[in-house]
Amino acid sequence: MEIVEKAIEAQGMINKDHRLILDESLPVDGPKRVRVIILLGDEEDLVEASWLKVASSNEAFDFLKSPSEDIYTLGDGKPFHG
Repeated sequence: MEIVEKAIEAQGMINKDHRLILDESLPVDGPKRVRVIILLGDEEDLVEASWLKVASSNEAFDFLKSPSEDIYTLGDGKPFHG
């Protein structure tokens, strides 16, 4: 017997009925039984600014600092006032 384990990270909310509601559909054909681990974070973990701060300091995005990636100027596009 071959055991193949997969992990899927998904985000969601626990509603007032104590049920988990995911933000997106899972890439798995069902019905299928699964094991679920719930990781609860501080409310600040959900703040977009926190995610942006972490992403901006991640080395994976260092290539965006290259001058060759800076292809737009302030003259490109039209201002959005909404």
